[in-house]
Amino acid sequence: MQRPLSLTLRLTLFIAIAAMVVFAGFGWFIERSLDQHFSAEDSEELEVIAEAVANMISSEKTASDTNTLTQRFNDILIGHHAASLYVANKNGEVIFTSSTGPNLITQANTFHGNTSPKVILWNDGENRYRVLNRYLKNNNMSQSEDIVLSVAVAIDYHELFINKFRLTLWSMVASGIVAMGIMGWIAVRQGHAPLRRIVAKMRQISTSDLNTRLSPETVPKELSDLAASFNEMLARMEEGFQRLSHFSDDIAHELRTPITNLLTQTQVALSQTRSVNEYREILYSNMEEYERMAQMIGDMLFLAKADNKMFEPNATQINLVNEVRDLFEFYEAWAEECGIKLSFSGDGCVTGDRPMLRRAISNLLSNAIRHTPPDNTVLVELKQPSKQQVAISVTNPGPTVSPEHLPRLFDRFYRADIAKETVGEGAGLGLAITKSIVDIHGGRIEANSEDGLTEFRITLNNSKL
Repeated sequence: MQRPLSLTLRLTLFIAIAAMVVFAGFGWFIERSLDQHFSAEDSEELEVIAEAVANMISSEKTASDTNTLTQRFNDILIGHHAASLYVANKNGEVIFTSSTGPNLITQANTFHGNTSPKVILWNDGENRYRVLNRYLKNNNMSQSEDIVLSVAVAIDYHELFINKFRLTLWSMVASGIVAMGIMGWIAVRQGHAPLRRIVAKMRQISTSDLNTRLSPETVPKELSDLAASFNEMLARMEEGFQRLSHFSDDIAHELRTPITNLLTQTQVALSQTRSVNEYREILYSNMEEYERMAQMIGDMLFLAKADNKMFEPNATQINLVNEVRDLFEFYEAWAEECGIKLSFSGDGCVTGDRPMLRRAISNLLSNAIRHTPPDNTVLVELKQPSKQQVAISVTNPGPTVSPEHLPRLFDRFYRADIAKETVGEGAGLGLAITKSIVDIHGGRIEANSEDGLTEFRITLNNSKL
């Protein structure tokens, strides 16, 4: 795949093309204006001569001798540089022709049959002329017949000037385009200087130094959004790396404990000969540690699949009342052992993946039982504000969780008891799994803790499945 052109080259080409269009347009307009100016000037001079000849002929009352007519025609041409005159009757008999200049007889003969004046360009083989052909009515001279009048002015000088001017003009246009391209390249390079500074600062960033930030106030206004977005990306990356680092530390800690227990128990078992029952007890104890590790690994695999969107909920209609009652039966013995009562109220149905939602509610219920003091009640409520929406809340009494911990309760391996609070004992993956399940179903989960009551609320919307 061909690499795209650089921004500098693109903008430089755009500026050069824009300059070419503008300069070429101005050059064409100036050239056309100059050409029209000379054309209008020549045509005006031809009209002046033709009008003077017409006035002379119309004012001639009697036939004059040839010398007199010749002198009058020559007088008309005085002051008109490089002008030539040819006057003849309709039969081709020459009345007057200039002694110098082109031979207009051949050119005038081509005008026969046309009645309106006409200015044309004509080349006699040596020079170029602008020629006016015109018919005049002759009622006062020796015979009453039409007269053919041809007036010519040489335009070689004008064309020489225009050609030189055109060469100069288009040379300046080409130079201007090149100059604009170079200046545009310099301007673009200077304009991209803030971007290069940003790139240089980005290159200094590494995984060990993610606290670098760009100052939106020190960059041009057009780049302030880029700087702000880059800062937000760095903040997310820094948070992600911190979470990954903490996750690695936590998982090493969580796996170290059961492995240490297994190693210790095995070493103790092998230190001396034991009975079959003693070996059986040791194996049962080891099995509990294996189950704990297997559960943790299974939870981690679930979260990894959820992060990579590898789950598609198998949507079925679920009666949440039946699910909660089944979970109450499952946790009843543990709750009685802890001196805790389980209470349920409300009604609701939802479309979703039954095993996933059952696991999410189970995680919330087990978390509530674990952190409820004896002689208290865990309350599960179902609310269905509309046919498309259902809310599941699990509330338990216990120590109030500080507001700064609430948003992080759903982080993996996060425990609020680090801050000497007791929410989140265990492996620390249950609430993270619950949030992933809710996200897969397009819902939301919230935590609230005040006045000695902690509530987790799941809101699901059937229309999002």
